[in-house]
Amino acid sequence: MASPDENESGSARILIGVSGGIAAYKIATLVSGLAKHGHDVTVIMTQAATRFIGSDTFRALSGNDVYTSVFEQSMPLGAHVSVTKDKDVFLIAPATAQAIAGMAHGSANDLLTAAYLAFEGPVLAAPAMNARMWNKPSVQRNVSQLVDDGVVLIGPEVGWLSCREQGEGRMSEPDTLMKAIFTILSTNPNDV
Repeated sequence: MASPDENESGSARILIGVSGGIAAYKIATLVSGLAKHGHDVTVIMTQAATRFIGSDTFRALSGNDVYTSVFEQSMPLGAHVSVTKDKDVFLIAPATAQAIAGMAHGSANDLLTAAYLAFEGPVLAAPAMNARMWNKPSVQRNVSQLVDDGVVLIGPEVGWLSCREQGEGRMSEPDTLMKAIFTILSTNPNDV
């Protein structure tokens, strides 16, 4: 697989949706890496995500505005429509149980889930949550629905969780997420 430097498709337009989990801090490394390699990265965040990492961090790393509300004044057609337009791929990471449920049930109660519904390209999601939550039948039903809907799941991995337990639910590392993005882009070269 090509590294981000060798991506034959050139500069990609990547949308990243950050939901409210402690793993949100890892996305700063991903955004920085994608921008470093010349890709146009737009970040949207849930209100809960802003409790874990500030929007100014993503603004500085991406060089683009960061959006947190469907009612962005600069976007009279709705942020969920404007931010998804002309994007090549959409990664939701961390994908919390709340985000996964909203996506699976077609909810549009925040910018992230509304953008998911408005986006027409390939979607990836990197689940992140406590192992007991991940293994809950309701979460697994929602995950199955997303897979049936064509969402590509990345992880979760087994490892040390923020709840100070070992288990499945750890979000994949930024390098793994970047590789998954470029795999998707290489299989959809006409979209870039």
